[in-house]
Amino acid sequence: MPRFLLVSFDGLRPDLIDRKLTPNICRLQNAGVTLAQHRTIYPSETRSAFPSLVTGTTASRHGMVGNKYVDRATTPPRYIDTSNAVLLDELNRESGGRLMSAPTLGEILAANGRSLAVLATNTPGTTRLFHHKAEQFGHVRLSGHFREACTPNDMLAEVEARFGVLPPVPPKGEPDIEAQALITSTFLDLLWPRLKPDVTILSYGEPDTCSHLNGTGASKTREVIAFCDRQLGRLIDWWEAEGKDAGVQIIIASDHGHITAHTRVSVADSLCRAGFSPGTAPDVGIDVVVVPGQVGALYLSERSPVRLAQLVEVVTAQPWCGPVFTAPRNEVEGIAPGSLGTHLVFADHARTPDVYFAFRADDSVDPFGLVGGTFYDNDRRPGLGVHGGLHPKELAAVGIVAGPAFRGSGFVSLTPTNICDFAPTILHLLGIIPPATMSGRVLFEAMDGEWPIVTEIKTEIFEATIGGYSQALRRVQVGSTSYLDGGWAGSQAAVAARQMQA
Repeated sequence: MPRFLLVSFDGLRPDLIDRKLTPNICRLQNAGVTLAQHRTIYPSETRSAFPSLVTGTTASRHGMVGNKYVDRATTPPRYIDTSNAVLLDELNRESGGRLMSAPTLGEILAANGRSLAVLATNTPGTTRLFHHKAEQFGHVRLSGHFREACTPNDMLAEVEARFGVLPPVPPKGEPDIEAQALITSTFLDLLWPRLKPDVTILSYGEPDTCSHLNGTGASKTREVIAFCDRQLGRLIDWWEAEGKDAGVQIIIASDHGHITAHTRVSVADSLCRAGFSPGTAPDVGIDVVVVPGQVGALYLSERSPVRLAQLVEVVTAQPWCGPVFTAPRNEVEGIAPGSLGTHLVFADHARTPDVYFAFRADDSVDPFGLVGGTFYDNDRRPGLGVHGGLHPKELAAVGIVAGPAFRGSGFVSLTPTNICDFAPTILHLLGIIPPATMSGRVLFEAMDGEWPIVTEIKTEIFEATIGGYSQALRRVQVGSTSYLDGGWAGSQAAVAARQMQA
């Protein structure tokens, strides 16, 4: 029976992979299959994407609609920051186990007598979201930094007795090195010899943090990419010596890409000038909550169609505004004029904001030679990495599979895939029928042997306009499964439309 080791590099752009910087990722590519058209979901944020990894579906079904969101199920509504592992545990308990509204890989495996282990150096909330019910099943979930995200206590105690106390988070902007080595050693020297989990998720929290604080192609970011790649090399050495013969399949993934922030704006200031009273959390006198982050998420206190239309009219008039989404009015349009329906980006959920928008992005080239630039709204200097929107470089993610179950010899698959496809593929290979909640598909085209291959691939584009504003969303469909391919506003929207017609 196969086992799986899924290794994630948070925020790694596929075009940063090369033989000099990442020789071990390339080494695995040569042994397996590269998913060359791999994508993530919208919003392209970590704590939306990793829930998609473990649920095999999009935010519309699992409900993690952003790194931060407003919870309207409580009275009064409250602001939720999902980086907080303790808060996530409280929310799950309060909701009767419905923190996520789709079953996760850990739950499904446990129901079938299998196990999921998590080793991660991401935020404590991200670490918990990989397997938020690990305590319930006695599964292992260990953080490289945060004790509150770890379970069970005896495993944490053994890790610290063997490797030392969990290291602190490094100073702001410095590469997170020590914790990446710790979780690698924990898997190789303790977790695998002791438990041999059916599925292990080993998540390096870099290069995401370094990209945010130094720049996506900066020397410190490249330093930590190279270090994480060396940790992967340790895993591949073990796999070649032992793991492959034990039936272990390796999956390499990232949750999103990055583009470069070039022009700082203030969404709140723009709304103030238009007569709104914005804030970052629900409160008296606040008529629209502007959730902090690179994903535009606006929550109205008065949720009338008139007020919503006014808000969208203001937003779409701004030079920083990219694609805009509201609750669907029909098969294409949102209920506010000029918007597209949230269902088109698979993000329509009870927690979804009244208005989603992506900042306007372009194909400018940053000082490191990387394509993709954008407006942004945070207190950092220009030139740093951001993500969350619909630029193709934000959606582009790493996808590599290798092992006895997959085709080898460096095969490159050009069939579109995304982060939702890994969970149903793992379940299929374990002989477990993926639940109907999973919108991802089994990656038959990457598998060894004779499998039915879906050859019908088509593209589709959706457009909306209001006044001088226009937008376009492009998707690609493989069989009955649709993937996001990019979203544009302004002149780029027209270009995307013409490309689609061609």
